[in-house]
Amino acid sequence: MPVCTSDRATVYDVDVDDNAVVITGISGRFPESDSIADFRSNLLANVDMVTADDRRWPPGLHGLPDRSGKLKNLSKFDALFFSVHAKQAHVMDPQLRLLLESTHETIIDSGYNPVELRGSKTGVFIGVSGNESEEFWTTEADRINGYELTGSCRAMFPNRISYTFDFSGPSYAIDTACSSSMFALEQAFAAIRSGQCDAAIVGGVNLLLKPTSSLQFHRLSMLSADGKCKAFDETGNGYVRSEAAATLFLQKKKAARRIYSYVLNTKTNTDGFKVEGITYPSGSMQMKLIEEIYSEIGLSAADVEYVEAHGTGTKVGDPQEVNSIAKFFCNDRRTPLLIGSVKSNMGHSEPASGLCSLAKIVIAIQCGVLPANLHFQKPNREIAALLDGRLQVVDRNLEWKRGLVGVNSFGFGGANAHVVLKPYVGRNAVPDITNDTKYLVTVSGRTEAAVKHFIDGLKSHPSLELFHFVNRIHKLNIPNHNYRGYVTATTSDIQAVTATTARPIWFVFSGMGSQWSHMARDLMNLPRFRAVIDQCAQVLQPFGLDLRYIAIDAGDEVFENVRNSFVSIASIQIALVDILRDMNIEPDGILGHSIGEIGCAYADGTFTVEQAMLTAYFRGCAILDSKLPNGAMAAVGMSWEDCAARCPPGIFPACHNADDSVTVSGPPSKIKEFAAALTADGIFAKVVHSSNVAFHSDYI
Repeated sequence: MPVCTSDRATVYDVDVDDNAVVITGISGRFPESDSIADFRSNLLANVDMVTADDRRWPPGLHGLPDRSGKLKNLSKFDALFFSVHAKQAHVMDPQLRLLLESTHETIIDSGYNPVELRGSKTGVFIGVSGNESEEFWTTEADRINGYELTGSCRAMFPNRISYTFDFSGPSYAIDTACSSSMFALEQAFAAIRSGQCDAAIVGGVNLLLKPTSSLQFHRLSMLSADGKCKAFDETGNGYVRSEAAATLFLQKKKAARRIYSYVLNTKTNTDGFKVEGITYPSGSMQMKLIEEIYSEIGLSAADVEYVEAHGTGTKVGDPQEVNSIAKFFCNDRRTPLLIGSVKSNMGHSEPASGLCSLAKIVIAIQCGVLPANLHFQKPNREIAALLDGRLQVVDRNLEWKRGLVGVNSFGFGGANAHVVLKPYVGRNAVPDITNDTKYLVTVSGRTEAAVKHFIDGLKSHPSLELFHFVNRIHKLNIPNHNYRGYVTATTSDIQAVTATTARPIWFVFSGMGSQWSHMARDLMNLPRFRAVIDQCAQVLQPFGLDLRYIAIDAGDEVFENVRNSFVSIASIQIALVDILRDMNIEPDGILGHSIGEIGCAYADGTFTVEQAMLTAYFRGCAILDSKLPNGAMAAVGMSWEDCAARCPPGIFPACHNADDSVTVSGPPSKIKEFAAALTADGIFAKVVHSSNVAFHSDYI
């Protein structure tokens, strides 16, 4: 929803037809800011978002500057909402988790329901330079579960987004160091213009998880000793590192439901060889880039009202950049060119920094106010245009006419990017609602708190335009939004109602295939769980079976014995039932399949702990004593009828799980061949760990 409004506007004569590329949605996490709204509040309140604390490592470690920009929380992630398996979520790089969340929010912010975009030719372009969690998960062989590759590989950052939201456009990561996210924007812009995609998610992300990474920058003398980006200031002595994760949505104007800004042009170049070294910035190449980008679209430098500079506050970088800005933009100007750098407010988020600059511009467009630069006291003597007044640093919140904007973003290896924005100053033709007419607005959320938060936002901005916007988003169901709410509203009277009907709770107890090595290890940290497992273990102790070893310490080979599989599954299901009941969670229904029927019988009171464990144990013994031929099972993504028709001799449909899910049983070699054949035909098939038994078939 709109962050602020302003009637101030200057409209420049720039052609923007229905195929023009526009920014329609934006979201992100920034230092001390969980949202764009928080970021706006901090910027306009002139808050220094760079702090000294031990959220990542103790201040002063290795002689590093005490201050850095940090996100508030990295531990929260709703894996179920994004259909991410628990094993994958556990080792997924937190940068990717943040990007998934931000992408969803960005789509909503654009006025679209994510369901509407599934299958669309939407591209994903992500600027990312590092993934510092990968080292932790891959240094010890025993810790590796195989999901690290799909959770930490940078290629998976855009690919996972495309997969989750079912986008079919180009999808790749870009690393040009500090200009990565702006290069991603340039690639997205070009892809839309050329027809490779119809829309694009552009993202940038950076987290500071490993102090030795900062130490490398520190020993290259890039970091500010006092932890401040003093952009354009005489005392500038380096930059301070920062975290951020941000995404924006690019669409063609004709598809847009809300517009923040037109993207008039964007372009990149690279410094090439420099006598001073690869990290030395080239003001001449930066200026060449700017000259080309404005020449291509026939814009005069005098039309640009504000430039958001790269502005890191380094002794060499600021003069090289700002002198090139002055040389191009400050000829024949009637008023000073306004400049600023968001890095003074939040630090330098490196690959994400370009999108942080754009987030600041979006906020300034919505509010009609350019947020103040911090830490600017005395103009840098190496920048003549600051001394003679041709350039004006925005050192206080400044109302502006929302004219054309240029944004710089440079990589420390010489990769330069610039974008030209034209703020959107139009209004929706729908008038504000009248006090005597009520409107129904429907919303949904993952939790009741989410619904209430949405409703609070509607209370803060009661306009027919916004009500229509929100209703359109929630016209279709958003998967996994379990709570509903609605508002009956006028500008003078808003009543909020949330759905109070509880969704039914079911306890579902799985069968074979749900066991794995160390399956109880982490849960043993819960006292109640540990106590129940100990109780189950005591039942089996007279038979010489060590349940704790089987469920906690043993490897996969222990489940070659079907008895071990049975007692492990049963004991964990029993313990989970007791934990849920301790939390006053009672089921409305109970369902058990195969060996899971034992857990089901315990949950409904038919079995005691002892009876349930003895049943699991002796059922396993009975199968072992039967000397059954070796068998196997596989889960297949087919209907029962199609599966039955396709099963070769010796393989039987065993379990009818759903309309499109069947489990088959048969000899191991035939099951393996059948699964491979189905996979080759594009049909889901996965062999299930059934302890060498072909359950629910003629082999029993």
